[in-house]
Amino acid sequence: MLADDVAALVAFYERALGLRVVTREEAYVAFGDEGIRLAIFSRQLMSGNTDDHSSYRTRFTGQAFELNFQCDDPVEVARRYDEVIAAGATPAGRPELREWGQFAGFFADPEGTIHSLFADA
Repeated sequence: MLADDVAALVAFYERALGLRVVTREEAYVAFGDEGIRLAIFSRQLMSGNTDDHSSYRTRFTGQAFELNFQCDDPVEVARRYDEVIAAGATPAGRPELREWGQFAGFFADPEGTIHSLFADA
């Protein structure tokens, strides 16, 4: 995941979702848990790692990916949704039963990327 402000985005994921940092550097931080690693890189670091590839110099617009955080039940979805909003996320869809049969809520992280919290209904 690319970030313009690595420290702020990392602080959000630690505070709002309780992700555990396994590697912390100034321009790179990795979260890890149960076989999953999510890394946040500065654009400058990745540009340097890729011979100044143009995609890292250009500010991306639009939604490129979504993380889905599974919860045990709709009550947990609602509780965690309120927690991430209180921690600095922007509401993007209040938790409710969705047409595909899951209870889900959507939020945007501090860099504007939208993610969801969900539980099977």
